[in-house]
This record gives sequence, C-alpha cells and structure tokens, in this order.
Amino acid sequence: MSERSGPAGAAAVTDADAKKVAFGAFVGTALEWYDFFLYGTAASLVFNRLYFATDDALVATLAAFASFAVGFAARPLGAVIFGHLGDRIGRKKCLIVTVTLIGVVTTLIGLLPDYFGIGLAAPVLLTLLRLLQGVAVGGEWGGAVTLAVEHAPPKRRGRYAAMPQIGSPVGTLLSSGALLAVSNLPPEAFDSWGWRLPFLAAFPLLGVALWLRRRVEESPLFEKLLEQDERASSPVREVFATAWPQLLVGAGTALLGVGGFYLITTFVISYGTTTLGMPRWLLLVATLAAATVEIFVLILGGRLAERYGPARVTVLGAAGSALLAFPAFWMIDTTAAVAVVLGVTLATALLSIPYAVSGALLTELFPPNLRYSGVALSANIAGVASGFVPLAATALLALGGGSSVLPTLLLVGIALLTCGCGLAAPRMFADRDQVTTADSATV
Repeated sequence: MSERSGPAGAAAVTDADAKKVAFGAFVGTALEWYDFFLYGTAASLVFNRLYFATDDALVATLAAFASFAVGFAARPLGAVIFGHLGDRIGRKKCLIVTVTLIGVVTTLIGLLPDYFGIGLAAPVLLTLLRLLQGVAVGGEWGGAVTLAVEHAPPKRRGRYAAMPQIGSPVGTLLSSGALLAVSNLPPEAFDSWGWRLPFLAAFPLLGVALWLRRRVEESPLFEKLLEQDERASSPVREVFATAWPQLLVGAGTALLGVGGFYLITTFVISYGTTTLGMPRWLLLVATLAAATVEIFVLILGGRLAERYGPARVTVLGAAGSALLAFPAFWMIDTTAAVAVVLGVTLATALLSIPYAVSGALLTELFPPNLRYSGVALSANIAGVASGFVPLAATALLALGGGSSVLPTLLLVGIALLTCGCGLAAPRMFADRDQVTTADSATV
C-alpha cells in the first residue's frame, strides 16, 4: 500500500498490538456477518413461506427479498450515525454498540412468531428487525476496518485491513453451516423450530464478541486527534461537501464484493431450488465450499495490496469476474453437483479479490478525521445497491422466462462498474496528497 496514508503510520503500534486489534475486529465482524447472512439464506428457504405466505411462490420470494433489501437500505443510516460518533467519540465505543445491537436483534428474529401465528404483524415485525440489523451493520464494518488500519504498521496495512473482510466468509460458513445442520430435520420440525436455532445461537456468540471487543485498544491516531482537538465538527457533512468524488469512487469499488456476493449466494440459492429444482443442501454445500476458498483469497488479496496497491488488485478481480461470469453460471445451470459447487466457488473467488482490498483502498481515500465516516458511507452506499441485487436478479429471471442470461449480465455489469472505479481510484489518492501531508504534520 502507498505510504501516503502517513498519519495512520505515524500512530502505528507494534505488530503484536496490531494483530490483537485486527483479530478483535475480525471476530466482531464475523458475528455481524453471521447474523446478516443468516437472514439472507433464511429469506430464500424460510421467510418466503412462513412470513410472506402467498399462493404464488415467485411473489413470496420477491417479498422476502424485499425485506432482505430493507436491511441494506438502512445501512447508510447506520453509517451516518456511527460514522459521526466514530469520528467524534471514538472507534471502539461504536463497535461495542453495533455488535450488541445486531446480536440482540438476531436473537429476537429467532423468537418471532410466523404469519400463521400472528398474521400480518409477523412480516411487519420481521422487516423492522431487519431494519435494525441494517443500521448496526452500517456502522460496524467501517469502524472495524478503520481501527485495524490505524493500528497497523504502514507496510502491513493490506493484510490487517483484510482481517475484518475474512469475517465475511467465516460468517457465511457459520450461517450456512448452521442452516445446513438443521435442514436435515423433518420438514415439519424445520419449519416449526429448527430454522430458529441458528438465530438463537447469536446470543451466546454475542458474549464472546463483546469480551474480545472490550479488550481492543482505541485507535492511537484517534487519541492524538482527540488530544489536539483535530476532529471534524460534523464529519459526515464534511465528507459530502469535500470528499464526494472519493465517496462515489469508493462505493463503486466496493459494489462487486458485496452485490456480486449476494447474487452468487442468496439469489443462486433461490434460483437453484425454485427454478432448477436442486436440493437445498447442494446449494448450501456450494456456498460453504465457496466461503472456505474465499478465506484464502482474502488472505492472498491483502498481501497483493501491499505489493501492487489496492486499486490494481481491484481492477484485476473485477475484470476476471466479468470475463468468467457466464462460464460460472453455465456450470450452475447443469445442476450437476460438482459443476454447481465449482461454478459458485469460481464466481465467489473472483469477486473476493476486490473485496479483499476494499478496506485498504477505502482508508486511502479519506483523511483520518473523516475516515470512519468516509469508509462507512462508501461501503454502505454500495450496500444499498447490493441489497436489491437478489431482488433485481429474480425480476430479471422472470423477465427472461427462467433463463440465467439476464442475471448473469447483471453480474457482468456490476463487475465492469467496479473495474472502472478501480481505475479511477489512484487519481483520488493523488488528489488528497496535500491534505494527508498536513494531517501527518499534526499527528
């Protein structure tokens, strides 16, 4: 990574401290994504039947995915709230609040009666809880990445910025694995109580995450900004007023890693089970295999960011995703077990390359006093669009008469947009050289 993000480097601590902070960020983020991804998988398998019950399976699935999208629509609100607080009162305090909120909300989803128990109140309450999930996640990731980077030695920021990213596939493994375990129950038991167990498991996991988060030190850079009163008075407003080009480019670079992922997981699970008639266990196994491979891709991506820069790595992964989107879907369309697993894994691995370096790239775009807000807003603007990807892909599937061609073109379009923003990002780094130098002199 470029040495231009000098302020963070000036406040950097030892490798041992950086590893401790990055691990704490990873564990908290893994819980956040476990809860968030669990909802997405359940929307494909459970919520469409038990909470949005209609005689038309397509309408029920669209309604379930619409509630899924609500969580993404709420994420910018979380970015605004926690971005402001994170740049004003500290990164650590906000991360404790966000992980607590999402753990409690997920537990409540596991306790919520379904449509056949309380009628229309069930989908309304479910959607409200999803909204609160979105607010929490909107403030979580930006803070975790900012905290990890601001503790890291300058030449190793790529690997430490990738640590919170690894929470994503680990969260996928945990959520998909939990649902896979209970999916073997008899259908009546699964629908009655089996699907609830993974949601209820969020509560004990929350205790572990809170214990680790409380042991993490506050960012030394933020403490210096606090001592010298160098904080922005209204960081969110300043980001929109002075750094909106970085905001848009940052959102574009983050889009494939989030939106593409939900197309290949949440949408493909629904597409595979309802349109292609595949068993749900096969799609869950494919998701588990892809998430396992993704962990290694993310580790590699962090190292590549240190060697070649996060923008170049973003372009590489996005271009690869665009080129191989159709071959991946062709494998899925065969419905052969090995081909399906390979197709989902290939697509996930490629889009994970830009996702691996997203934290490193976004933290390069914003000065320290606006960093939490800028990173959170960029990621969650991308998140809003990403939340509607399964819904859009399902609508395109219906428009195309059940063919995967239009959903595949949607993936290609997302990849090309991320590729273009990756090409533009270095200019954003150069534009803030002067700002970063001034910050470095004050820290």
